Amino acid sequence: MTGLHTLFPRSSFVGFDHLFNELEWTAKHAQDHYPPHNIIKQGDEQYLIELAIAGFTKEEISVEVKDRTLTVKGEHVSKGREFIHRGISTKKFKRTFRLSEHVNVNGADIQDGILAIELQYVIPDEMRPRKINIGQTRKTNDTTNTTTSQLLTESD
Repeated sequence: MTGLHTLFPRSSFVGFDHLFNELEWTAKHAQDHYPPHNIIKQGDEQYLIELAIAGFTKEEISVEVKDRTLTVKGEHVSKGREFIHRGISTKKFKRTFRLSEHVNVNGADIQDGILAIELQYVIPDEMRPRKINIGQTRKTNDTTNTTTSQLLTESD
């Protein structure tokens, strides 16, 4: 990842280590193409990851989330069949997706050879917009509420 360090030297950016780590992780996994997948935005806060896993059963697939990384693993169990031609790949795989800090995995299901993983971006309460009432201040300890006009009058 020399290009990134040359273009944006870490010594010039303080507090952006997490961003550089994410970029390095992305570059490292950029060549992961199996199994093929789609990422679909279903709404402002809903996403769907679809992986083409034809030939795998539900028992041969595992889906795990740890440290904001979604990992999908597949390991096909041989049924001892003799193939004349094998066009459907059932090779072992491990596919990873890096999730934003507020993305939750709601569930997964397999249908028609597609593994669908539902994701939702959940905005924490402290990040949501909130209405501020004018003319009221918060109560601190045992003092009474004081309006802004009273504060201005007292400071004159």
